[in-house]
Amino acid sequence: MSGSLLDRVDAVYRAGRSVATRSAPASGKAFSEPPFWSLDSLRLPMLAASTPGRERVENNFEGYVQAAYKSDGIIFACIIARMRVFAQARFGWREEKDDGTVGDLFTTPVQRRLLRRPAPRLTLGNLLSLMEVDASLAGNFYASTVDGRGVWGAAATGPGRRVVRMRPDWVWIIIDSPSGDPYALDAKIISYIYEPPLAGNGIPRSAKPVVLLPHEVVHYSPVPDPIAQYRGMSWLTPVLREIASDKAATAHKLAFFERGATLQTVASLDKDVPVDAFDAFVERFRSQHEGVENAYGTLFLGGGADVTVIGTDLQRLDYKNVQGGGETRMAAAAGVHPTLVGLSEGLSGSSLNQGNFNAARRIFVDGTMRWLWGEAAASLETLFDLPNPDAYMDVDTRSIPFMREDAADAAEIMGKEATVLRTLGDGGWDPPTIVEAIRHRDWARLKHSGKLSVQLQPPGQQPPSNGNGAAANGVEAAKALMAAAWGDHGPH
Repeated sequence: MSGSLLDRVDAVYRAGRSVATRSAPASGKAFSEPPFWSLDSLRLPMLAASTPGRERVENNFEGYVQAAYKSDGIIFACIIARMRVFAQARFGWREEKDDGTVGDLFTTPVQRRLLRRPAPRLTLGNLLSLMEVDASLAGNFYASTVDGRGVWGAAATGPGRRVVRMRPDWVWIIIDSPSGDPYALDAKIISYIYEPPLAGNGIPRSAKPVVLLPHEVVHYSPVPDPIAQYRGMSWLTPVLREIASDKAATAHKLAFFERGATLQTVASLDKDVPVDAFDAFVERFRSQHEGVENAYGTLFLGGGADVTVIGTDLQRLDYKNVQGGGETRMAAAAGVHPTLVGLSEGLSGSSLNQGNFNAARRIFVDGTMRWLWGEAAASLETLFDLPNPDAYMDVDTRSIPFMREDAADAAEIMGKEATVLRTLGDGGWDPPTIVEAIRHRDWARLKHSGKLSVQLQPPGQQPPSNGNGAAANGVEAAKALMAAAWGDHGPH
């Protein structure tokens, strides 16, 4: 066969898609009838014939869900802390200009309609929450579109178009190159295969795998897996031991209270006590002295019985510090400051002071959330056609309450920039170039008008026609103001 695998798959895909779009009836019956599933049966042999590379979620997704997300309070709290802020974002388009600056955010009708309500009873916040949960537990989130006719992918343009999540452990990433080597330098993703198991939860499934081209799939994988080409990695993977230790510590604490609030108690009887009497003593002792309801009560013993406590209490075990250290390491892997999650090490000392809390919030926003929002925006681009070649999707955080402190900082900076504008304007610098210099933080863009403020001139003397003298003094003053506004990030 001539041509690359990608070309062959794409040709079959587009030909069949065109037929499917023209022939799809208005009812949903066509969802389970040809030509929709028959297209997959045509493409899958082509994929198998070239034996392209495949990547799928590396970890046991259900295991992470059951053993971490649903049964470990610290992991759940970290994911929820990320989710609550992440899901409040909105997205729009920006246009990059030739001078490197970007324009204001704008939206298109299609984008507003689909992101406002990605699916019935599903908001953008719900969609972003799913993205966060899947990315945290599986390292990858996948989604595509489908319409009311049962058409999926790029051809899903009919009524009822909606975004559908694809469970991450049911998705294969297919990688190939023109040479057939999935590890070649020119290898790339040629398709995604959504392949649910044939049976699950007692319900048989007969749907065949669905093949989608890269531009039809939202693939969000913020943490890359270094041993894979395109697959992401869960941030839980490096802290699996910490999760196991935390669960063991919690079980230990529960056992401590269930067994009379002591760790180990030895009760000894006289060697001549009959076995039946010994068994009766043990049963009666446990019923009267084990369990939280019997803790700290007075112990009465008959003749020949002796009790020795060989355990210790939680304070002597330094339980809080032992478990708190593991909690902090899990929060660090999640990119969430312990103060924001409410962990024990984040609620002690000076962590809750106003300045320290604001610093923790800033680290979380600037170090974690902005990065996640940027990755999500790039992933969501595949749902739409670009408004123009220079446009890209970006996040809009203006309506997020958690970002209000950033808004206050921005207002303070703008106030200082306004002072710079006034200072340079009074110094005779051309106003448009002042704006450009501040926007780009580049003093080389400043141009002087050749005029100086009349207050700077001796009585009866005409101002000089060059930009020297008092104008230079104005620039130095403006530099000082801008340094105060920008801090260490300003121009030098």
